Parts: sequence; structure tokens; C-alpha cells
Amino acid sequence: MKASILIVEDEALIADDIANTLEKNGYRITDIVDNAEDALEACTREKPDVALLDINIKGDMDGLELAPLLKLPFIFLTSYYDQHTLNRARTVKPSGYIVKPFAEKDLIVNIELAFEKKTLSAHQPALPVKLFVRKDQEIIALDSDRIVFAEAFDNYTNVYTETDKYIISHTLKSIEEKLLPLGFRRVHRSYLINFQAIDHIQENTIYLKGHQVAIGKSYRKEFFNRLELL
Repeated sequence: MKASILIVEDEALIADDIANTLEKNGYRITDIVDNAEDALEACTREKPDVALLDINIKGDMDGLELAPLLKLPFIFLTSYYDQHTLNRARTVKPSGYIVKPFAEKDLIVNIELAFEKKTLSAHQPALPVKLFVRKDQEIIALDSDRIVFAEAFDNYTNVYTETDKYIISHTLKSIEEKLLPLGFRRVHRSYLINFQAIDHIQENTIYLKGHQVAIGKSYRKEFFNRLELL
């Protein structure tokens, strides 16, 4: 499913260009507006998935002031890239920042990342979630945030906490389906990690609560793209 997009842009030709680019790539435009008041009204009528905001828009409120009022992921698409504007933009935590004139691929990538983040958040249950594992003759309650990583072992999966190891009679792929919505990420064909358990990363190794996990070559790019580097 493609994201629905609200465009907030005060130059009609640019707005039409953006809309044409997005529609060509399968996105649906919910509205095109040029000021904050109309943008807020547009969100009330039909809540879009992502907003594309120019910073310099019509009216008393600029895009930076409007952004946090929308209550949805937003990407700045603007000609401004001076340090003062960038500092203001950081405070409202945009999902992306694109400088005009924009490249089509940059626009699409930023929208996809913003939409993915929104989708994951919408399906993210409150943490921790109580899971149950078998050990010997017992069924043990295990909070999801105690799990550090899971490791494929033939048709079984080894699940590790800081101090314990549990052998689960399911494949890693099956375990992944349950843990992925809980903040876990696949980083190797044989490893699934709790992203919140990462202590530090060195070259191709992730260190988590006394454990070490290798980053697979085919997973490396996606994993590092997810890191929020300061």
C-alpha cells in the first residue's frame, strides 16, 4: 500500500510538479494547500499518511510552526538550508529534509522511510509484552524487553537474555514474525536482535548486554540506515 500525501506549498507550479511526480509513482494526493489553516483543515477532513511541507508558506504561520500541529509524519521540502533554519527544523523532528530543486529519488526515499516509520509505530504494542517459553517441564513467563537476541539453530531457535538461553522449537523466521513488531531487527540470516539492547557497534559486530552478534553483509546497509546518528 502506498502512502497518501498532503502537499503544503505556496508556489502552484512547484506544487503541481510534486503532485505529478508522486502520482506517477503510485501515491495518492489528499490535498494541495498553501497555508497552515488550510493544511490543518485538510488533515481533519482526510488524515494523510505523510505531509510534505515548504517552510515559507502563506499566512502568519510558517511550515516550521505548522509541522508539530499536524500530528503526522512530515518532510520539509524547501529552498532554505541556512544554519538557523536547520536548527529550528531539528527541534520539531522532521522525518526528512529535502532541499529544492529536489531529485525524484530523494523525494521517494524520504516518503517511504517516513511511511514505514508511521506504519511500524501504528502496530507497535506497548512494551514490554509478556511471552512464554518452555524450559524442561515448565512454561516460563519472559518479558520481551529481556530478550537480547535470537539465533537460528537448524529448525530451532536459541533465545538469549543477559543470563539465560532458551531453546524454542520453531524456526527463526517464525520467531521473527512475533518479535519484529516488538522492536527486533534481523541483522544476519541467523540473528535477530533487540534494537534497544545494543550497547555499541564495532565494524561488523554488534555488542548487546555481554553478547556479540555479527552483521550479515546483505543486512549491513539497511541496518546502518536505521541508526539515528547525532
